[in-house]
Amino acid sequence: MIYVTLFVMFFRIGLFSFGGGLAMLPLIFQSVKDFGMMTASEFSDLVALSQVTPGPIAVNAATYVGFNGAGIPGALAATLGVALPSFILILIVVQFLERFQESRGIQGAFLGIRPVTVGLIAAAVLFVGETVLVNGPIISAKLFTEGVSYFNVIPVMLCAATLLLSGVFKVKPITLMIVMGAAGALLCG
Repeated sequence: MIYVTLFVMFFRIGLFSFGGGLAMLPLIFQSVKDFGMMTASEFSDLVALSQVTPGPIAVNAATYVGFNGAGIPGALAATLGVALPSFILILIVVQFLERFQESRGIQGAFLGIRPVTVGLIAAAVLFVGETVLVNGPIISAKLFTEGVSYFNVIPVMLCAATLLLSGVFKVKPITLMIVMGAAGALLCG
């Protein structure tokens, strides 16, 4: 039954993922790929939609996958599956943290988890970057002489402009999404 599959798949992701929605994206992609639920291109769309809609990325992604796979009941099953582990774990962790807050073991565990979180976010960036910036149907320029891979020129320029505007000029994320979405619609649509 698809609803149970969606619930269990996202429950597992929610239970074993640390670092929030961006860190969960590689696990979500691997799961939907294993179950044949969507292509890499569709998953890139999911990431974009999850970013621009209000709410946590993981919940938005789970809802999208669930809806894509089994309509509204599938969206509910996937959303509940991804959110329930965090709810349960927070209830348990709060009890232990209050008692063992000063423990060197607990502090060490958090120090060990932080680099893993950065690695998972980096993996998500690489995956999304590859599917959006390389090998796509938009205006392309050859990267290798063999024609094996192509850069999508316009998305690369939009990405570079976003990095510049965000990093140097501190333009707000919502403004960047609106401006770059409009630029993408004009240049790529």
